[in-house]
Parts: sequence; structure tokens; C-alpha cells
Amino acid sequence: MSGPIATAGRPGPVTTVDLNSDLGEGFGRWSLGDDEALLSVVTSANVACGFHAGDPTIMRRTCATASALGVAIGAQVSYRDLAGFGRRFIDVPPETLTDEIVYQIGALDAFARLAGTRVSYVKPHGALYNAIVHHEEQAAAVVAAVRAYDPTLPVLGLPGSQWLRLAREAGLTVVPECFADRAYTPQGTLVPRGEPGAVLDDPGEVAERCLRMARGEPITAIDGTPLTVTAASICVHGDTPGAVAMARRVRAALAAGGVEVAPFIGNRAP
Repeated sequence: MSGPIATAGRPGPVTTVDLNSDLGEGFGRWSLGDDEALLSVVTSANVACGFHAGDPTIMRRTCATASALGVAIGAQVSYRDLAGFGRRFIDVPPETLTDEIVYQIGALDAFARLAGTRVSYVKPHGALYNAIVHHEEQAAAVVAAVRAYDPTLPVLGLPGSQWLRLAREAGLTVVPECFADRAYTPQGTLVPRGEPGAVLDDPGEVAERCLRMARGEPITAIDGTPLTVTAASICVHGDTPGAVAMARRVRAALAAGGVEVAPFIGNRAP
């Protein structure tokens, strides 16, 4: 690793933060979450691109709604893993992974253009997101895909990850993010979903944690130690139970605490 994932100590307070959520994650007749309600709360939408979830109709509909509400559209790219919802590591050759990421960004961008906007950023999903925290070869492959498609696209990721380090070195704009509803290890990585306490479902606890993170104040890691996570965007997962109520509670807590919620990048013209 190039440095610590999270920092101890207390950075300056954040006055503006982005609120993002994973959306468009249904497939065919199967639906997941309330996308329309979440799009009325969040400022950035990580839209599934068909590899872990999503299909052309869902992608078109999600982009159209996001554009109408002024929500920035991000390509939520993943491994080709519909059966596993993109949450299984796949040892994809780097060249293949680069091509598959380009394919996904391009597919979503087509529907964003039909909605009068463009894909505004890229965020890996699930196992790919976690793998490229440490997996330098795959991180480089995703960086290569974004540079090839559009080097002006910002990228979201975990602070201190190989992904953001390589993206920054390649000249991409990096946006560190934190997670509203996920527990952290003392090192600042996400606790694996299969472990107890990995997913937080108490809206009050989640909202209070988000306000602390936005202010640069420490939260509590899974082992009880203090951890400070510095980020410009907060993610509320769309498939978390009660996601809409949780997102609303988080946004209200941020507003009450003097933190403005706004996208880190606006919708782009096609």
C-alpha cells in the first residue's frame, strides 16, 4: 500500500459533501430498492451497467429519472457476475478487465446521452471495489479503461487504495468516499459483508456517524478503536434494508449539522 487507508487525528471540517447511492440494480422482472425515492434524496447515482445488475430498460429509466432530478450519473462498473451480484472476486486478465470496464461505461453513457446528460464519474462495485484497494494489476486495468474512454471522468474509491493512487498518478481526478452503512476495520477498509456487524441498519446511528465523518471527527472501528475517515462523498447502499429512510435521515442530520449536501460534479452536457 502507498499509505494508510485512513488517518488518525482531526482534519479541518467539511462544509459540503456529496451523497451517493448504488441504483438501477434490478434485472428483468427482479427489482431491488426504491430507486425513484432514493433519487429524490441523493446527489449522485452509481448506476449499474449490466454486469452485476441492471439491464437496458432499467439503465434507460434510471438515467432519465436522475437527469430530470439533477442527480449526477456515475458508471457503477463491476466484474461480469450477475449470479453473484458482483460480490465475488474474479481473476480477470488485465486486458479483458480494461475492455469490460470500457464496455460498461459506454453502455451507460449511451442512455445518459438519451436523457440529455453524460456519465459524470466512475465507481467500481462490490468485489472489484474491494479488490483494487490492494490488487495493483487490476487497479491499473480499471485506470486504463477510464483513461481510454474519457480521462476527464473523476473516479470514486476508498482513501489510500491502490486504485486512487494509480488513478491520481495517471492524471485522473480522484474522489475519496466513505460509507454510511458499513463497518470499518481499524485500518480503514470495509469489514467483509459475511462478518458480524459489517452492515449497519440503525438510521440514527448511521446518521450520527455520517455527520461525524463529514466534520472530520473520528468514528468507531469494528474493534472499538477511534478511526478518522476523510472523504468528499458518502455512500448509502440502495440494497440496505430501509435505505430510503436511512438516506433521508442522513441528509437531514447533515443539514442540521451545518453540512451542505451537493454533488462533487454536476450533470454533463451530451
